[in-house]
Amino acid sequence: MSAEIRRLALRTLMPGFIGTEVPQWLDDALDGGLASVALYGSNVEDADQLAALVARLRSRAPELLVAVDEEGGDVTRLHYRTGSPYPGNAVLGRLDDVAATRAAAGRIARDLRAVGIDLDLAPSLDVNSAADNPVIGTRSFGADPALVARHGAAWISGLQDGGVLACAKHFPGHGATTTDSHHALPVVDAPLDVVRSRELVPFAAAAADAACVMVAHVVVRSLDPGSPATFSTHVVVDVLRGELGFTGTVVTDALDMAGASAGTGIPEAAVRALVAGNDLLCLGSATDGPQLGAILDAIV
Repeated sequence: MSAEIRRLALRTLMPGFIGTEVPQWLDDALDGGLASVALYGSNVEDADQLAALVARLRSRAPELLVAVDEEGGDVTRLHYRTGSPYPGNAVLGRLDDVAATRAAAGRIARDLRAVGIDLDLAPSLDVNSAADNPVIGTRSFGADPALVARHGAAWISGLQDGGVLACAKHFPGHGATTTDSHHALPVVDAPLDVVRSRELVPFAAAAADAACVMVAHVVVRSLDPGSPATFSTHVVVDVLRGELGFTGTVVTDALDMAGASAGTGIPEAAVRALVAGNDLLCLGSATDGPQLGAILDAIV
């Protein structure tokens, strides 16, 4: 029974790794049942190398789910060394042409499928209501919830019609923050009626179609004053699944971010995230064997 529990626990994890070669600890984890890997800029030299790397991973685990952050604009992995050839959300929002947004996502899907990637950790559905937001900014379609909702839905449609799963992020919204959750824990103090009419609107529009929703390391006090969304059963289960009716996969933002684990370490953050109702735990770009083992032990 303990071996089966360990295998099941391993299947909740989505580590990254450094470099363009598959490390031994990752091969061992794939043999043990690891079902998902996230790739980052350090894993990519060019499209041919990336396709070979994905094929190498799948030679060990044929059903492996391979994910990247490929938003277009400022956030790209495929074009990490040269810059994305596709417009980011801010440009698409200013154009306000949903057909163009759908087409841009379709082109990203084509590129991802060509190298064997299944899941794109995009689009950002944050309503960028804080002008000095240090982490969202041009990654948002704009400051109007209705605009973000229609372009988010179009982007998801274009990507998934192209054969790649989409992940709407960063639930319940990172756009009203002036702190970057990579470095600290942001807090949103907006009243509940504002959160419902601003932050939640794009996610409500995406709930029926997006394969995944990514939960943010953000405290939204009117939803849960005592816990970041990542660790809040109320946010994940009651709001996202209950109120918005989302039935897909709930994935965390990277647990190596300070907003999630600065005070506790990643193993405890992983346990708290699962207890809150998340399905898949993104661990970050620099996971190694000892760290994965510690996280796995904590979950088991």
